Amino acid sequence: MHAAWFEAFGPARDVLKLGELDTPEPGAGEVLVRMHTSGINPSDVKKRAGSFPNLLDDGFVIPNSDGAGVIEAIGEGVDKSRIGERVWVFQAQYGRRFGTAAEYVAISSNCAPRLPQKAGYEVGACIGIPVMTAHRAVFADGDVDGQTLLITGGAGRVGYYAVQWASRAGANVIATASNDADAETCRQAGAHQVVNHRDKKFAKAVLDANGGELVDRVVDVEFGANLPVSIEVLRIGGTIATYASVQVPEPKLPFFQMMYKDLTIRMIIVYAMPDSAKDHAVADFTRALREEALQHRIAHKLPLDRIAEGNEIVEEGACRGAVIVTID
Repeated sequence: MHAAWFEAFGPARDVLKLGELDTPEPGAGEVLVRMHTSGINPSDVKKRAGSFPNLLDDGFVIPNSDGAGVIEAIGEGVDKSRIGERVWVFQAQYGRRFGTAAEYVAISSNCAPRLPQKAGYEVGACIGIPVMTAHRAVFADGDVDGQTLLITGGAGRVGYYAVQWASRAGANVIATASNDADAETCRQAGAHQVVNHRDKKFAKAVLDANGGELVDRVVDVEFGANLPVSIEVLRIGGTIATYASVQVPEPKLPFFQMMYKDLTIRMIIVYAMPDSAKDHAVADFTRALREEALQHRIAHKLPLDRIAEGNEIVEEGACRGAVIVTID
């Protein structure tokens, strides 16, 4: 099978290889998926760059966790009716070496849910890490109907979907954006108010957007940098659901200030989501995809042979939307 892989850490153009590898065989409980698309996420490029030093201990790695394709074969214990089913794939390169940047991937049947007919393979490659992370951030602490959520980075890969999930579920959504284009993206996704997180009076802007009232929850893309504002705008008993802290990777916590507000901090990483949360997310995705209820942004679509270029685009961090490679 045609595939991309790396045997050493480093810049994409230096370490990513393209060529032919053996086609895998599905094991017990697995399906063999003929991939049509593969999504490149920030976590994928970080792995290739060396953020997980032991990743290559057992040999080369085929990158990327997300993608979409068609089941061509099944392993023992999988219903034969799944052959020919269109699916989206998640967690292909989590705890294992063989991701979706290849013609075929053999993966647990549970990690290859049905892709509704109305959704294209490009959409299928968008909905693993970013959409599941957003779903968990919004719903991990219960129903949001009638609550006010501050969603930072509302035009980002995760924030964009968090705005959609929250607004669909009946929440009053205040999103943050630093320019007019991103602000409009947030509004189109369902944000009721948009504030500029670079405003020196950021906290006041949030409260003004909520009629002077404190918010119920914060879904946060920059935990450490935004923590002072999050504490200021959250009600007693509020929650911060966060999935990144790049600017301040080791933040100091003002313990007593947070304690007296009875705040909850929920750290989110899609790989550690409990199975019940994954099942909940998959069920909601399937329904939303059937109803064509979610908006998706695909910034770049490249052939597999240009996967290094796709990695560089993601690393630059400037594009708004998914970077996808096609496998034909």
